[in-house]
This record gives sequence, C-alpha cells and structure tokens, in this order.
Amino acid sequence: MDVVELLRELVGRGTVSGDPGPQRDALGTVTELLRGRAPHLQVTEGRDPDHPWTLLRTPTDPGRPQLLLACHVDTVPVPDPRAWTHDPFGAELDGGRVWGRGGSDMKAGLVAAVAALAAADPETPVALLLTSDEEIGSKGAQAAADAVAGQSIGAVVVPEATGNQVVLGHKGALWLAVRTAGRAAHGSTPERGHNAVLDLVALLARAGGSLPLRSDPFLGTETWNPGVVAGGTVPNVVPDRAEVLVDMRTVGEGGDLLAWWRGQPEVADVEVRVDLPPVGTPADDPWVAGLPAPVLPAPATYFTDASVLGQVVGGAPIVVWGPGTPAVMHAVDEYVELAELEQAAVAFTDVVARWP
Repeated sequence: MDVVELLRELVGRGTVSGDPGPQRDALGTVTELLRGRAPHLQVTEGRDPDHPWTLLRTPTDPGRPQLLLACHVDTVPVPDPRAWTHDPFGAELDGGRVWGRGGSDMKAGLVAAVAALAAADPETPVALLLTSDEEIGSKGAQAAADAVAGQSIGAVVVPEATGNQVVLGHKGALWLAVRTAGRAAHGSTPERGHNAVLDLVALLARAGGSLPLRSDPFLGTETWNPGVVAGGTVPNVVPDRAEVLVDMRTVGEGGDLLAWWRGQPEVADVEVRVDLPPVGTPADDPWVAGLPAPVLPAPATYFTDASVLGQVVGGAPIVVWGPGTPAVMHAVDEYVELAELEQAAVAFTDVVARWP
C-alpha cells in the first residue's frame, strides 16, 4: 500500500466537523480500499445520518479479544486559508512532509492504521473503527459506542499525533454554555434595565479564583477557558442576555464544576455541550510494556475518542500513539513528517501481527 498517496488523497479532502457528507465519503473511500485489499473484512456501518461511523474487523471468533484501532476522519476548519504558506487542502509534498489540514490530526494515524489492517492475517482478531465529529465532542464515537460494546476488545490504540510515542491518557472535557439574563432598556437610561453582559463579566472575573479545580498526580490540574463570549445586539440597547462557552479539562467527574456554575447568582441557565471523562492506563500494563515505542511520562494535552471508548471496552488498556506533531494540530501550516507516517505503519503492522 502506498501510504503517502493515500495520505495525500485524504488530506486533500475537506472533512470538517459538523459536515457529515464529506466525512461519510472519506469513510467510504477507506472502506472500499480496505475491502479491495482484504475482502474478508466484515463491515458494519452506522445509521446515524449526522455522525457516520464504520467498523471493520477480521472474520475471527467474535469471542476472541480484538485489538481495536480507532481513528477519526474529521478536522477542524481553516478560518483563513490566506494565512497558510501551503494550500490547506493541497496535500503538497515538500521537504519530507505532507502539508495540509488534518495531516497530523489525524489522517496520518488513520493511514498507518489502514496499512496495518490491510496486512493483517484474517485469523488475527483486529478491528478498525472510523469515526466522525471527534473535534466537536467525539460525536461519531458516541454513535458507535453500542457497536463497540458488543465486541470483545482486548486493547485499543488511538493513533492521534504523539510523535510515535505512547501516551497513557488525557484529561476529560466538560464544555458548558453559561447564560445570564437581564432586562432591556434604552442605552441612554441604563438604570432602567439590567445588563446581562456586566453580570457575565462579574461571573467570569470570579470564576478564575473560585472554580473548584482539582489535581491528579498523572493528569495534572484541571483547567478552564472561556472560549466564546457573546451578548447584546446594538450599542444603544442594554443587553438582556449574554453567553459564554467554557471549555474545562477535567481529571474526574465534572459534577462539582457543573454545580458551581449553576449555583452562581448571575447564572440563568447552563447547558452541557460536551461531557467526556478522563482516560488513564497503568504504565505497568503488560501489553503496554511490550509496545515497540517509548512511553511518555505525561498525558496528552488534548482529548480523544478514548474518552468514549474507555466506557465500553470493559477495562481494556487504551493508548494514544501515532505519527504527527502535536504542536501543529489545529495550527496554520499543519503538516506531518513522512518518516513518522512510515514508521507508524511498520510499528502498527508489527503490533497487529503479534496480537494474541
């Protein structure tokens, strides 16, 4: 299999989260390629029209624990293509790299996983889960969760960008839409209204010192980020509503954090947008110890579909491990080193071949 050409084909496709059509097409392309090279593979396709997914597995005894490779096909958007040195969807090959959105996150990992499955012995219990909309809360993985729960899973590799080093976990994610409510009035007589924006400003100023953020010896300290703030309509009207979208990265269940926001006097409403648990695998797990790659002592800084899969694989070890540079994920001029892609394809193929 020409992994470079497949990577360039996939990077050349705009598969932005929230747009199911192009993501479904990418799933179909990968499935068609794999079935052409390994016609024995069994295919299960999701029926969710908004969050497509596909599960491909070898035709072994379903009771045998499978090695699961889990990859998403979606990417974050490209807000300003003019800021890029290389066309974000040009998939240009230059300087030993493929340039473009999704190169590191995570189409290179997907291609390496595809190469490993294509080369797998039909008698080896291995599966590939292809998901959509990971970037907006692992929606495709959630749609596929029941299908994965119905399989016997012995271990999971999520080939996100780690520079081909094994990562044992990451924080969870709790995304909230927090809203304040006021009373509209003419901007020249603000005393007749109640300003929802000022309420939101006071709330955010207090949050930094009052949120009950916890720490974990491996995962570190929880964080919060008010990523989007909106309120009001025009300058001469006192705003009667305001909203902040808060991204919190968690080390445990988010109930205390959610309760804090809901308990603040300015808050009119809190909507949970994303609620994903943290992930952690012991470093002394025997399967992890046998992987042909160094194990990092720190967690990943981002979340992955492992947050969803960890809830349905019955305690099987999960690692994040794949080609790509974390620093260029979601960045202008994203790229992936071809040497890392080829190294990952060889390593994944070896791990699959040695799977029980």
